[in-house]
Formats: sequence, structure tokens, C-alpha cells
Amino acid sequence: MTHSPDLHGTTGFQRVLVGVDFSASSAAALALARARFPGATRRLVHVTDARVTAAPDLMGGVTPALPDPTLLHTLESADGQRLTREVMVGEEQELMVGDPVTGLLDAARAWGADLIVVGTHAQGAIEHFFVGSTAEKIVARSPIPVLTVRAGQ
Repeated sequence: MTHSPDLHGTTGFQRVLVGVDFSASSAAALALARARFPGATRRLVHVTDARVTAAPDLMGGVTPALPDPTLLHTLESADGQRLTREVMVGEEQELMVGDPVTGLLDAARAWGADLIVVGTHAQGAIEHFFVGSTAEKIVARSPIPVLTVRAGQ
């Protein structure tokens, strides 16, 4: 008899990648991954968003600017320290720089994850229309299952 993956960690998911962005939703996703998949190998991945150097333009969008290497290095260093504080014994960690969606999907593929767990954030309608959500984009592009978690649920 074959067993299908479930959300209780008894079968199926053995390599669980958790996207960490230090938000309340991310903390909820991490707590759920630890509770539901205690026997799985967990890898916490944070992507320092290289787009932080984009500037708002007059039309309401953003104009990309050349990344400031000093700013990116400072952000990456601070994010690395925060990520290290989140990791528990037996968990792995990975810090990347770039676009969070692409970074998490690339990390999941390279590591061989069989599940991605990410937090979702409430957004206003206008923000959602223009940029969508990171979690939504991951769900749309991921070849493996994605579990989304909202803080307070």
C-alpha cells in the first residue's frame, strides 16, 4: 500500500524548505513546519532582497537602481545574524541575495526539497494588484507543493 504525503509529517515530506523573512507570518510558517514535520530535515532560507535599492518613481511604480554593494553587504550581514538566531539544532540554513521568489525556488530545487513552507502577508488591494504576493508567485511557479501560512491562523 502506498501512502500519500500528509500535513502531519508521518509520511511523505522529508526535506522541508522554510522561507524566512523575519515577519510574524514567517514565524508562524516556521512554527508550523517544526510542529507538523518533526522528522523532516528542515532548511531555513532567507533571501536578502536586492531590490531594496529601487526608488519610487512619479508614476507610482519603482525605478531599479544599481545595487549599492555596501548597502547589500550590510543588509546581508544583518540578515545572516538574524537567520542564525532562528535556526534550531538539527536545522540547516541558507542565506541568499536577489529576488526572494527566484531565490527560494532555486534553493528548493538545488537542495531537493519536497515541500516549501512560506508565510503570507495581508496586502492592500492596490499593492496586491501591482506587485502580487511573494507567496502567490511561489505557489504559481513551484514544481513542488507549497504550504502557505498566515500569522494568527
